[in-house]
Amino acid sequence: MILALCAAAVSSVAYGVSTIMQAVAARRAAGLAVVRQPLVVAALVIDGLAWLLSLVALHRLPLFVVQALIASSLVVVVVLARFVLGTRIRPVDAVAVAVVVGSLVVLALAGGDQPAVAAPAGFTPAMLVAAGVLVVALAAAYRRGHPLLLAAIAGLGYSGAAVAARAAHGAGGLLDVVLQPLALVIVVSGAVGAVAYLRALERGPVGSAAAAESVIEVVVPAIVGIAVLGDTVRHGWVLAAVVGTLLALAGCVVLAQSPANAAAEATAPADELSPPASPPAPTDPGRSGP
Repeated sequence: MILALCAAAVSSVAYGVSTIMQAVAARRAAGLAVVRQPLVVAALVIDGLAWLLSLVALHRLPLFVVQALIASSLVVVVVLARFVLGTRIRPVDAVAVAVVVGSLVVLALAGGDQPAVAAPAGFTPAMLVAAGVLVVALAAAYRRGHPLLLAAIAGLGYSGAAVAARAAHGAGGLLDVVLQPLALVIVVSGAVGAVAYLRALERGPVGSAAAAESVIEVVVPAIVGIAVLGDTVRHGWVLAAVVGTLLALAGCVVLAQSPANAAAEATAPADELSPPASPPAPTDPGRSGP
């Protein structure tokens, strides 16, 4: 269990570091030139390592614990943005960071060590169909879809990838995960999530998109894990798990609205993200002093 928790925590930190690296790169180049930035290449490598670590975590921990930990990468983004991008941390952000961290400790204790179990009959075909539906939904919404709709599709995509990964572990070790049909669901759903989220950021405010995506990415896998995949809460810890999840989500929503997260997720230079300065007050010609 300790190894799985460490893997999930490091995965969360890695996702946050990757976001900041890409934000720095976006301030050094524009358009397709960003892709050639060494920071972007390194960030993509870190993303891949973070994903592999999340697979390790999903082998031993329930979905509601792993997904909450991964969503808490917003904590890393907001804290690092303060030092790397020079953004400010609001007092409410500091409180949210403490709430999220405390809630994650509660969730880790409520979940405990739970090796993945075999998925029920018909689960794999259902997930393949769901992945296909997500592809169709993204294609339909990509050009003119509302940003919140795109963020919801992104959250469902990431949820599908996590659920499929947890179920795939029920068939054996890490190698078995990539040698079964659910591996296709993981790849397709993850790709849908990434593309839909980037499009949501292009079309609307960063905060609302990040908040919607984070909430769905935690809630949907948690429900599926408990209802379908055999995830359980330790005896006597149900209320603590529910409260911990709600508090973690509330903290993530606050952090998603933070100026630090907006600066990290947007592609405009930092000075373009700052609110415009108030126009100078009109000068009274009858006064010569302050």
